[in-house]
Amino acid sequence: MQYNQILFRCDPDNEMVTDILSAMLGEIGFESFVRSDEGLEAYVPLPLFNPEALQEVITAMPMESSISYSVHTMEDKNWNEEWEKNYFQPITIGDDCCIHSSFHHSENSCRYSIVIDPKMAFGTGHHQTTGLILREILQMELAQKSVLDMGCGTAVLAILAAMKGAVPVTAIDIEEWAYSNALENVQRNGTDLIRVMCGGAELLGEGHYEVIFANINRNILLQDLPRYNAVLNRDGIIIMSGFYVEDLPLIRARAEELGLTFDHFSEMERWVAATFVKK
Repeated sequence: MQYNQILFRCDPDNEMVTDILSAMLGEIGFESFVRSDEGLEAYVPLPLFNPEALQEVITAMPMESSISYSVHTMEDKNWNEEWEKNYFQPITIGDDCCIHSSFHHSENSCRYSIVIDPKMAFGTGHHQTTGLILREILQMELAQKSVLDMGCGTAVLAILAAMKGAVPVTAIDIEEWAYSNALENVQRNGTDLIRVMCGGAELLGEGHYEVIFANINRNILLQDLPRYNAVLNRDGIIIMSGFYVEDLPLIRARAEELGLTFDHFSEMERWVAATFVKK
């Protein structure tokens, strides 16, 4: 597929501005984002590029920032493969979890070695929210526990949970391309028993879980938390991420309204993973 590369120059140019801009661009078809010395590089399939919608995003930016951009139409090639080769580098989470693509084999000998070919799906472990939950998983006892991974992206969280003995494991994402990529990664890691589903919280209702991971965004978490709570077993744990530390009081208040008990949170560069228990 052919893509447009849009180079955004923001003033001020800080992580908060570019994170918010990236999230808003994702809602109008942009698929991937790379920080460079020149600014924020964003990529959108040529058929989905809409200058009017882009201008509306810039106008609606909630933070005061001057934003300009330039457009470059790129040659047609397999950009998923190029992104995997050039941007997704192996990483280590904690002391014994390595995540790498099939293009870049990990040099470390890790107890949990996970192969993720992201295909533009969120969840390689590079983003702070994914890394925070991965660290929580590494500290948990998951053997024989039922796990739900909501907004699974690449399914990296579900895969690590399965490697740690969780069963059954369900991974759900609303995006068709993320669903397809999750299926590929599940098979690639030999964790074929993970059940991967395409959809949102409307799919919940039949199964119940002892552990839920929900790495989405603040608004979806606030909206769907009652459904997560309904399928969480008593004494079960839910770990939520995808929001900033400033949003934690709002998330906590909603969770406590539903009878969940706040346990702890971890933070990385203002991103948060918060853990609650259903007493």
